Amino acid sequence: MIVFKETQDKVQSVLQSVCGIVERRHTLPILANVLIRKTATSLQLTTSDLEIQIRTHAELGGDTGEFNTTVGARKLIDILRSMPSDQVVSLESAKGKVILKGGKSKFTLQTLPAEDFPLVQEAANFGAKFSVPQKTLKTLLAQVSFAMAVHDIRYYLNGILFVVEGKRLSLVATDGHRLAFASAALEVDVPRQEVILPRKTVLELQRLLSDNDEAIHIQFANNQARFDFAGMEFVTKLVEGKFPDYNRVIPKNQKNSLTLGRAALLSSLQRTAILTSDKFKGVRLNLDPGTLRVASNNAEQEEAVDELDIDYAGDSIEIGFNVTYLIDVLANMHQDMVKIELADGNGSALITIPDNDNFKYVVMPMRI
Repeated sequence: MIVFKETQDKVQSVLQSVCGIVERRHTLPILANVLIRKTATSLQLTTSDLEIQIRTHAELGGDTGEFNTTVGARKLIDILRSMPSDQVVSLESAKGKVILKGGKSKFTLQTLPAEDFPLVQEAANFGAKFSVPQKTLKTLLAQVSFAMAVHDIRYYLNGILFVVEGKRLSLVATDGHRLAFASAALEVDVPRQEVILPRKTVLELQRLLSDNDEAIHIQFANNQARFDFAGMEFVTKLVEGKFPDYNRVIPKNQKNSLTLGRAALLSSLQRTAILTSDKFKGVRLNLDPGTLRVASNNAEQEEAVDELDIDYAGDSIEIGFNVTYLIDVLANMHQDMVKIELADGNGSALITIPDNDNFKYVVMPMRI
């Protein structure tokens, strides 16, 4: 039976949409495979790592009929990548194996039984469904994902908090040194729900989401989240645990504030970061009326100093920050102007977009 017969670019695109979660090495060998189900003319592809499951449907030609198998996902993609994009490729079933053909090339691949593939058991009770444009969710994820923790023993920080309430979706990420908050309006009223999406899920969603207005449908259960978009069904386990109260972390009524060009500040920080050491990424900001001075030094007693002319008439403040935390937020913003609010040289800084309450970034100072 010919399972599919289509051009390389179409087949590869469909396969890549589900194969991002597949690891090359697994304690369970079948998890390195993609589950292929053929029903009439429709092809269903499913991958899983026991925490996340992605399924997509496609029409890729071939014979009409019923067929199920699993085959090595990465091998399939690696072979397809080696072929020209306009070349017609086909997959045929053959006595417990499959044969991938393209041009004068032929690859015989081992399979494992479809019935052995461990599908994720979907939750019985999902909450209210709500939708946002894909580009909205992609933007929200980009605005906060860089602040997620990596391999933190406080496992609930290794992900993003999703809060949905009324007509608002808010995303929050923190690694204990900084916190990013972003929110967007919803079209429907949704009862309050809070869930923590794991880091791997967040990165995979960022890879798959498009910059278009096509809707992504979202539902949360006690231990799962489900996303439906672009012909894909994406189910993921959630992180259990209590996320910190982010509202207490965000400073209120800071008495000193300045608004300045984002690109100019980013360039200044990138220049001064050159003379920080790998272990110690500290920069000093000296704020005086009319001037912002950015300085760094290292163990070799080298020093960088950069000055920016600013519209500022507040207190004189000297404060230190991990320069990476400042560069991260500025590099992930796309607005021309940025607003920075400070109480003094010892408190957290609040970075926002002028006249926009939908984004907040809090960064703790460091001693220098």
